[in-house]
Amino acid sequence: MTNRPRLTPAIADVRRAVRESWEASGIVAGDAVLVACSGGPDSLALAAAVAFEAPRAGISAGAVIVEHGIQEVTKEVASRTAQLLSSLGLDPVEVAHVSVGSVGGPESAARTARYAALDEAAAALDAKAIMLGHTLDDQAETVMLGLARGSGPRALNGMASHSGRYLRPLLGLHRQVTHAFCEDSELSPWIDPQNSQERFARVRVRQAVLPMLEIELGPGIADSLARTAELIREDSEYLDELALAAYEMVVTAGPTSLTLELMELEALARPIRNRVILRALEVFGETYGRVHVLAVADLVENWHGQKELTLPGVRVVRTGSQITLKTSKTLKSGAC
Repeated sequence: MTNRPRLTPAIADVRRAVRESWEASGIVAGDAVLVACSGGPDSLALAAAVAFEAPRAGISAGAVIVEHGIQEVTKEVASRTAQLLSSLGLDPVEVAHVSVGSVGGPESAARTARYAALDEAAAALDAKAIMLGHTLDDQAETVMLGLARGSGPRALNGMASHSGRYLRPLLGLHRQVTHAFCEDSELSPWIDPQNSQERFARVRVRQAVLPMLEIELGPGIADSLARTAELIREDSEYLDELALAAYEMVVTAGPTSLTLELMELEALARPIRNRVILRALEVFGETYGRVHVLAVADLVENWHGQKELTLPGVRVVRTGSQITLKTSKTLKSGAC
């Protein structure tokens, strides 16, 4: 880019969001960050804003383009995007070619592969943060999908603006702002054709469900859903903190088992108890849902001599004053 774009409201909003994200997460001069960029409007606007702000803040900024190999065109898009990001001043700019599996469906498998590639790149480059281009509209879609699936607080929490090394500066901005940023900056983003394919649940939410709700219930649905996620996250994070403290008191780890003390479990409020049970189950490396948690909780609340439970990757048995979760594999250190 040889000509500096005029400072329009959209450009100012995205740049401000980047600065505020760094300030809130403790990113300071001398730190390194990476932008995850697909070449689409959201991540391209974020990358351009980071490229502008980073040298002014003394921050080293690079980018990672994850190429999933699902569409023929994505290799060309990745190459073109890498050249553009380099011209904006980001360095290094890397293209990560990944292989997408099938576990959990195409969207979930692609997300798993993408985050693994981003984590690997951040570790290799010693980046303190990975910046993602999710917007308020993405947040609303995530919450709506969680509601439809009955997924509970974890899904309704939506995406956090700061989670580990991941930063999402644009969660307070609508998608139209990033599109305007690209137009005002004379950037040509890639429009992924899969973002309009109705075989994906998220696309149906974006193109049909949310617009219908706007018509039937009035404007501002996306903002309301995003606000709901923020409110639920506040409560959920507090409950998670209480559950972690309770877990450390209730659970004892052995080489191939976890033991939960019944008296302490019974004394916990149900939301805390169920979180402790879920955390214990997750030590065994499988995916567990509410049905599994309630099955274990039933051994606490409704004991009448049941046989042991056989859940994915673990057997659960109540004996005397304890519930024991057993596996044939050695548990990872730090399980408790």
